[in-house]
Amino acid sequence: EPRSAWCCLAWTLLVVTMNSLVFFMNLILMFVIFTIVLLPTIVVVYFGFQCHSRVLHSAARYCKSILDDNSSSALIILGFVIMSPLIVVAMAIYCSLARRLRLFMCFQPYSRAVYKGVKWRWYEEGGLCSCAKGWNTQVKAWV
Repeated sequence: EPRSAWCCLAWTLLVVTMNSLVFFMNLILMFVIFTIVLLPTIVVVYFGFQCHSRVLHSAARYCKSILDDNSSSALIILGFVIMSPLIVVAMAIYCSLARRLRLFMCFQPYSRAVYKGVKWRWYEEGGLCSCAKGWNTQVKAWV
């Protein structure tokens, strides 16, 4: 049965707040994974740009003794070349982790706010985000 207008508004705020928290949790997890996986690319490109004479031309000792313009250009190119496979690896790690933790099951439907008697999705499936339920090993996903 449908809820009253004020009750629907209160439940809507609760569902939106809960879905927003789940969204930001996913976003933070994705940011951490991408930062860790792309760290080699970030470091290589940083040193390439730092030591190139047309970009920053740092006065650091390693820029004067080890890296000249040609090696700095090579570092920049190498960094951008290895970025594509590392992005794929980072996305595969995030998708695998999100699937294993069932993070997308934490999003609640809007019907929870509109109608009385609709169960929370995680309540019906064995705990918060289905973590208490046994893992189904028959399901396979290719990334």
